[in-house]
Amino acid sequence: MAATKTSAARATPAARGTPSASAPAAPRKVKVLTEEDLLKAPEKDYMNDAQLAFFKARLVELRDQLLNNADDTGQHLRENEVTTDPSDRATLEEEYTLELRTRDRERKLLKKVEKSLRLIDEGSYGYCEETGEPIGVARLLARPTATLSLEAQERRERVQKMYGD
Repeated sequence: MAATKTSAARATPAARGTPSASAPAAPRKVKVLTEEDLLKAPEKDYMNDAQLAFFKARLVELRDQLLNNADDTGQHLRENEVTTDPSDRATLEEEYTLELRTRDRERKLLKKVEKSLRLIDEGSYGYCEETGEPIGVARLLARPTATLSLEAQERRERVQKMYGD
């Protein structure tokens, strides 16, 4: 079963209870969940409308935060601080380098966030892209952009360690 998707993973959004893009969407009230609610939920409720809404809200919040950080960095880098002391200038340049490195990491994370939001819209969020098995709520709470189950991720890391990148 590791290599095949479960019927729930293959089910269309309409079959899992989520409206499809072609069906007229009737406004439905989705219960707002907490992390505790997610962890207590039975397996049969995995990636239902309420859980998808929870993760979508979390991902949208993360995306907005990353975009805001990028704007702040742009403004900070445009501020020209004139320093005549070479060590002050070196400190400033080191701070800029560190900030740019952080923003580069955040830019990569932003791509993963956007991909996760697309997966939610497509109805395949929360399922391993290699095996089709559920990734698990606990893992998604820790890393909402995860696309691999813990076992698949560990397998991938072992292969990378053996053969290099």
